Amino acid sequence: MDFLHNTLVGQSPTFKRMLHLLQRVAQVDVPVLIKGETGTGKELAARAIHYTSQRRQGPFVPLNCGSLPDNLVESELYGHERGAFTDARDARAGLVAAAEGGTLFLDEIDSLPARAQVSLLRFLQDHTYRSVGGNKLRSGNVRIVAAASPRLERLLRDGQFRDDLAFRLDVFALDMPPLRERGDDVLLLARHFIARHARHHGVAARELSAHSMTWMRRHAWPGNVRELDNCVQRALLLSEGPELELAGTASTELSAPALAPEQALQSYNSARDEALHTFERNYLAQLMALNAGNVTHAARMAGKERRNLGRLLKKHGLEHGAH
Repeated sequence: MDFLHNTLVGQSPTFKRMLHLLQRVAQVDVPVLIKGETGTGKELAARAIHYTSQRRQGPFVPLNCGSLPDNLVESELYGHERGAFTDARDARAGLVAAAEGGTLFLDEIDSLPARAQVSLLRFLQDHTYRSVGGNKLRSGNVRIVAAASPRLERLLRDGQFRDDLAFRLDVFALDMPPLRERGDDVLLLARHFIARHARHHGVAARELSAHSMTWMRRHAWPGNVRELDNCVQRALLLSEGPELELAGTASTELSAPALAPEQALQSYNSARDEALHTFERNYLAQLMALNAGNVTHAARMAGKERRNLGRLLKKHGLEHGAH
């Protein structure tokens, strides 16, 4: 279990309950649906499930379902035959074949288009599939671990995500707690990130200032652990002095703003979505400024795929000046 405890850091009761369930899930070879807000560590949990399971000697293959055009998802999953579509000059195996004997992690499963939902449901039912443009029925010995954001519940209510697929994936559900509900885990995680980034960048690790710790306990962390990780790295590289002044280097715009009277009348989901949108745009603007507009470097720092980061930048009108 060393991989588990070295990967997922925390001591709060909420986190420990999740960790206990994760250990049980890992020992049962069934589909798993990991739920949680952005930045809560869903992929880390998926990797922990794989590397503490009986499939740990097999491959762990991740796919971000939101990073591909809808018409390429099935080809990416199941492969394609030569001539199956424009630019398919050669036959190619998909990620199901690449994950044979191991785990296929489908991140942002709530972004899966309708047609791919049908084919994934079929694969979960009998572990068989056909490549795009092919007739041969193939079988795959692959465990599916999927991750979804809270918007999956809305998609299910609106009929935009198949109930039967959700039931198949939800044999075992794992809820990743948001950072704001994990108490002083925020300090434990910050020290973990300080040590890691200090080693990586060859700089001296420093203790958090009292002011930083107070600010961290009060901050809402809409971006959760990912936001904390990037905030620590930014402070470690930019701040000066014997102590790490996290709050002093973080933009006040990243803190959860006080709700205006009209916002207080919004539903919880609307207020949360608005706060996350504000955080996301401010975070991306700072990320690109820190990386001088280099999308590749920014994606690496943010822990995101370059294409996915590019889509976020376009969403917020920040793609101009990026390169």
